[in-house]
Amino acid sequence: MGGTEHLSVERVGATLVLTLNRPEAKNALSLPMLVGLYDGWIAADEDDEIRSIVLTGAGGTFCAGMDLKALAGDGMAGEQYRDRLRADPDLHWKAMLRHHRPRKPVIAAVEGHCVAGGTEILQGTDIRVAGDGATFGLFEVRRGLFPIGGSTVRLARQIPRTHALEMLLTGRPYTAHEAERIGLIGHVVPEGTARDKALEIAELINGCGPLAVEAVKASVYETAAMTETDGLAAELARGWPVFDTADAKEGSRAFAEKRPPVYRRA
Repeated sequence: MGGTEHLSVERVGATLVLTLNRPEAKNALSLPMLVGLYDGWIAADEDDEIRSIVLTGAGGTFCAGMDLKALAGDGMAGEQYRDRLRADPDLHWKAMLRHHRPRKPVIAAVEGHCVAGGTEILQGTDIRVAGDGATFGLFEVRRGLFPIGGSTVRLARQIPRTHALEMLLTGRPYTAHEAERIGLIGHVVPEGTARDKALEIAELINGCGPLAVEAVKASVYETAAMTETDGLAAELARGWPVFDTADAKEGSRAFAEKRPPVYRRA
């Protein structure tokens, strides 16, 4: 199934579960983790049997941000990871979903710390669930740093600007319930159950037509910066071909016959 020493990969039905697995460091981002993440996104893109992705963290935490010392190469296991970064200097941005968007829906299951680079990766996911003990925030300005993982661009497009600027400029922590209230996450569940809720949502997605799901996700993102007129035209261009697929006919037939549809990505 792939993965690295800091990134575990698991298949749960039609869902690929990627687990940040460096709990002794609060799952701080390391090069092995980033390589594993990038490979996981690509594996999901290329495998038609995978219909959704869940991103979570081991040890009751999501991600405490970037491990700058590890990325510099100190204590890194395996020369091959440095070779991968040299071969693709953009790999870490793709891994963090800054320069790559998987075509399958990505559901974040957050427990514990999801701060700095963790909150930045979160903004690249599509659906977000958090345990009620989770903590969010962009702490970079408190350290004299810049949240260069995309937050100054993405955050104000995802939550109201006043909340985005407060989060960016104060560097303060946010509880799970506050993150839900401002729209950063969609669900708060009892602590320790975020993964279960994410898999529940993934299973609903997995039961839908995969061509339709991927076209809908693509349309939402590609029209986000368009005018309404241009966006509606792009939606028709993206959506009409879905109606001509065998899967669309199967969905209608299954509904009429009162049975579960059998989709074949055709």
